[in-house]
Amino acid sequence: MDRVGKIVFYEDKNFQGRYYECSSDCPELNIHINRCNSVRVESGAWVLFERPNYLGYQYILTRGEYPDYQRWMGYNDSIRSCRIVRNTSGVFRIRIFERPDFSGQMLEFTEDLSNLPEHWHFREVHSAHVQDGAWVFYELPNYRGHQYLLERGEYRRFTEWAAMNPIVGSLRRVHNF
Repeated sequence: MDRVGKIVFYEDKNFQGRYYECSSDCPELNIHINRCNSVRVESGAWVLFERPNYLGYQYILTRGEYPDYQRWMGYNDSIRSCRIVRNTSGVFRIRIFERPDFSGQMLEFTEDLSNLPEHWHFREVHSAHVQDGAWVFYELPNYRGHQYLLERGEYRRFTEWAAMNPIVGSLRRVHNF
């Protein structure tokens, strides 16, 4: 079931300047605003992309206020597309695998994990199966670094969740409040 959400993008920090209210997927935000320096997520969970058509770095935001792009771990003020996160049911289960195609050692999670290397003797995750909910992989421990959204489904290789490498430092459930 898709959720209804609302997000407001502002050109300037601290919710100032021109703004654009959005309640559905948008492949090109630049027709509405030139840059994005602050965001207010009024409902739903959203994935923002630095490039049009849902490409480039991803930033997953849940309900709240983000007065500047550093608050969502952004690298700059370039947000060019967005879409609402689906499969945020409240039930969460993911399996990660040491090798592609769901082979090798496997671990299953139902809760957030701030430091995967402490629980997984491999530095890399090569495939994943999201059985319930939506999850975010972070490249570094403590929910830092590049973010990758994984919704319900199978990911046979790390490139299928748009990662450049298989390193995962932490993982978190996406709640849709």
